[in-house]
Amino acid sequence: MWKEFRDFIARGNVFDLAVGIIIGGAFGKIVTSLVNDIIMPPIGLLFGPLNFSSLYLNLSRKSYASLAQAKAAGAPTINYGSFINNVIDFLIVAFVIFLMVRSINKLRKPKTAEITTKTCPYCLSSIPLAAMKCAHCTSDMPSEA
Repeated sequence: MWKEFRDFIARGNVFDLAVGIIIGGAFGKIVTSLVNDIIMPPIGLLFGPLNFSSLYLNLSRKSYASLAQAKAAGAPTINYGSFINNVIDFLIVAFVIFLMVRSINKLRKPKTAEITTKTCPYCLSSIPLAAMKCAHCTSDMPSEA
């Protein structure tokens, strides 16, 4: 079992996956910063001086001036502003991954299907390449020189 596990770990795919996860985590931090620090402030400015990450719904009966105060008091809140930021994060990451997969798929050569049949010149039926006679009309196949 140990040898099988070692062989599994030594495969290139496992290392590629590990590198992808590490780079993906770093990329996620960059996208989060992009959304929180660059994209959302101008959007918030369009809706008035609004910070999306501070938008919340207070579920307690007390009133709080900010999300920070509500959290400090331990009040139950629904933080829909943070949810909006996370949805935008996800959409950006998903779009970038889509572009990457799309470009990689364009670089790959399409596999050509291996030809295993030929057409009978008499009845136009599909027959195996090695056939000497047509199984449908029993005609002799011309020899291919």
